[in-house]
Amino acid sequence: MTRILGRTPHPSALSARRRSRELEVLGDDPHVDVVVIGGGITGAGLALDAASRGLRTVLVEAHDLAFGTSRWSSKLVHGGLRYLASGQVGIAYESAYERQLLMTRIAPHLTRPLAQVMPLHDPGALARGAYVGAGYALGDGLRRVVRTPGRVLAAPGALSPSSVAALAPAVRREGLRGGVHGWDGQLFDDARLVVAVARTAAGYGASVLTRVRAVSATGDRVVVRDELTGDELELHAGAVVNATGVWAGQVDPHVHLRPSRGTHLVVETARLGWSDVSLTAPLPGSSSRFVFTVPAPHGRTYIGLTDVPAGEEVPDVPRATDAEIDQLLGVINGVLASPLSRDDVVATFAGLRPLLTGPEGEETSDLSRKHAIVESESGMLSVVGGKLTTYRRMAEDGIDEVVRRRGFGPMSRTRDLPLVGAWPRARLGEIAGPARYVRRYGAEAPYVSRLPSGPGAAREVTAQELHWGVAVEGALTIDDLLDRRTRLGLVAEDREASMDAAASAFERAGVTPT
Repeated sequence: MTRILGRTPHPSALSARRRSRELEVLGDDPHVDVVVIGGGITGAGLALDAASRGLRTVLVEAHDLAFGTSRWSSKLVHGGLRYLASGQVGIAYESAYERQLLMTRIAPHLTRPLAQVMPLHDPGALARGAYVGAGYALGDGLRRVVRTPGRVLAAPGALSPSSVAALAPAVRREGLRGGVHGWDGQLFDDARLVVAVARTAAGYGASVLTRVRAVSATGDRVVVRDELTGDELELHAGAVVNATGVWAGQVDPHVHLRPSRGTHLVVETARLGWSDVSLTAPLPGSSSRFVFTVPAPHGRTYIGLTDVPAGEEVPDVPRATDAEIDQLLGVINGVLASPLSRDDVVATFAGLRPLLTGPEGEETSDLSRKHAIVESESGMLSVVGGKLTTYRRMAEDGIDEVVRRRGFGPMSRTRDLPLVGAWPRARLGEIAGPARYVRRYGAEAPYVSRLPSGPGAAREVTAQELHWGVAVEGALTIDDLLDRRTRLGLVAEDREASMDAAASAFERAGVTPT
């Protein structure tokens, strides 16, 4: 354990002590190659791409890793089927290719194949099933083109009524004529992916600094403020990259965004018969949008996804509206034997997607579905748009632009660079440790399991998991630990039941929560 938590910590470990030390070093030598503003998946990806090329890299985040949109996704690694259906072949290919990298090389331990089941209940649904089945077949063809193995994502097909009922026990049997079966990738948790990417960047020498706000920024200078002490520091950089998502326009006025809100409901998985598949129901009046369920940690299931204009105000934590809750319940109840009620919803969450527009607010639909790099008059770069699945490509393109400006520099290495904890999917069973830990930490599971025991939290989250979140994953506050390292804060009852255990974890790690 000394290599991870002892006096010579592993270079990928994030901690309060490391944060303080790196701020001191930057105070003595504030000249760096790249400053990344924003600690979501895009910012973490940029930091990893830059640091792994050998560039002296600093990431600053005003709050915590995965504080914003990156923790409010559907937790899926999409293959681009929706884009393929609308004729956007290039974006679909990019999504399928990046999914393949995540599931086979970059993070096999944090991803898994997820079965999708769309039940068919009436004669009209059979035609819809044929349409969706054809889409799945096209998506499967794209899977083959990018060489995702069939043992990772199987081919789609039709389902008999009995097979639908076996896979999704909560489905209404009356009028059930069969179903359509497809596959996509699922993340164990989006915030865990962000932390893993950030830690991998730290392992390559990046300074990953949470609770450090960018007060002002240009193309070669950033004034940052330590939110814990109030101290300010001016960093001088070869390049400054804005990766603040829906807040990008606040950092660089040249970026024009129109956020849309995606809302999910949280219900007990038991309420859906403990189904481990994604149950899919078409949105009335649309041939390409669906409401679906996603199995989630802690015995919960998420139901999403809305896509509505969010308005000009960008809150730190978006909220679901009553109308969105009712819409999601109404659509998914159309395929359930026992409809869900408001009482079944134990929590909701909503995220804002940064859709790029023109200077006058006009829609640029192509760019809103693909990432873009916007340059300000000062030379600052903003990487905006895109989605979680393609974060690595977004980061590669952003740092390619940084290198192009320098006139020289190494190529990106991240296509073949595994994240901390990565282990071949077929050999995950070799890892010594509880299956729960292997799903969360991969090859690091043995180190987590050897930590001292102590008071556990809700939903069987152990003292070891909490300790690891503080000592290795950089949690500075109880909110960091419950909301993003373990996701227990999503449900108020779980949060309340876990407060004492979280405080105890900080005490055992020798850290005072801020």
